[in-house]
Amino acid sequence: MKIQNIMTTNVASCSPDTNLADAAGLLWENDCGWLPIADGEGKVVGVVTDRDICMAVATKNRLASEIRVREVMTGAVHACHPTDDVKSAIKTMRNEKVLRLPVVNDEGRLQGVISMNDIMIQTESGKSGLSCEEVLNTRNVIGERLFPRKGAEEQPSRRSARA
Repeated sequence: MKIQNIMTTNVASCSPDTNLADAAGLLWENDCGWLPIADGEGKVVGVVTDRDICMAVATKNRLASEIRVREVMTGAVHACHPTDDVKSAIKTMRNEKVLRLPVVNDEGRLQGVISMNDIMIQTESGKSGLSCEEVLNTRNVIGERLFPRKGAEEQPSRRSARA
């Protein structure tokens, strides 16, 4: 299955000069947790997440309206092409530990987005060409913590605490 068959094409984006308050507004209005960042020519130059925005506001001691997206965006863009196979996209997601990829044309201009959720829906219906196991394993790899929670291994589970 090709990316173009399941990607979302109506994608909100912003520029590197957008302030975080406006970027957060776009996330809210579009019910999403991630925005591609496009330059003046529409080329994807980075991404910003709701978490990036929250952490920047919490750590920079400045208002969201005073912080530009360029200060917090991830500049390394992992993207795919509309004619790529879904298997290629999920491999990139797994390797880069990302839940979404911008879909760009040959010039790097934003065409849409494909998310892990899009792939999971197509896999459930049997259309993606991937097994449920492949998709779930990829989702688990993406969700692995970089650092284990402090004390997590020391705390008994609720079930064993009741015994």
